[in-house]
Amino acid sequence: MRVVIAGGHGKIAKLLERELAGRGDTAVGLIRNPDHAAALRAAGAEPVVCDLEHTDVDTVAGQLAGADAVVFAAGAGPGSGAARKDTVDRAAAVLLADAAQRAGVRRYLLVSSMGVDRPPRAGTDEVWAAYLRAKKAAEDDLTGRDLDVTVLRPGRLTDDEPVGRITLAPHVDPGAVTRADVARVLLALLSAPDTAGLTLELVGGETPIGEAVRAVT
Repeated sequence: MRVVIAGGHGKIAKLLERELAGRGDTAVGLIRNPDHAAALRAAGAEPVVCDLEHTDVDTVAGQLAGADAVVFAAGAGPGSGAARKDTVDRAAAVLLADAAQRAGVRRYLLVSSMGVDRPPRAGTDEVWAAYLRAKKAAEDDLTGRDLDVTVLRPGRLTDDEPVGRITLAPHVDPGAVTRADVARVLLALLSAPDTAGLTLELVGGETPIGEAVRAVT
């Protein structure tokens, strides 16, 4: 399987790249900073410099040639303002979808966030509110397309060691989940085409990942 990952230098992306390489698949990481290429190679991925904020659909589609799936794991990141939440978390995800359709790549996994389907609470930081709005707008755009989209909404992310046991369903109680377990869930979803069309929330739990993924199909 050849999988192209947007946001290829992110924490979840690099963990997913290692998982893909470990089972003999090809991971291609889209990065905007060429200095990150060595880190991707160390993770077993092929780095491709492609800044999704400053490119066009034809260029991105060219990078998707021969791919079996795409994963959007990019984000504007800490310290970015509301404007970049829109240009990365929404617009870049939409551009990747445009490119996937042009390149004939149907499978698309979107890493979103729990809480996007509820209005921000009064007093919510405006940048965080912009992030939630951008993620929800990306979800709405993608799920209306003729693509095999699975939306994954993790809870609060931690850098703890993977547990391998999760709670995965259309709606779950708020909680935390390790980034390593998110990467392993993405890996399992790539091998579960029946999850296309689903929006799934994810936190740590008691069910082994493979069993949890099978249970939602």
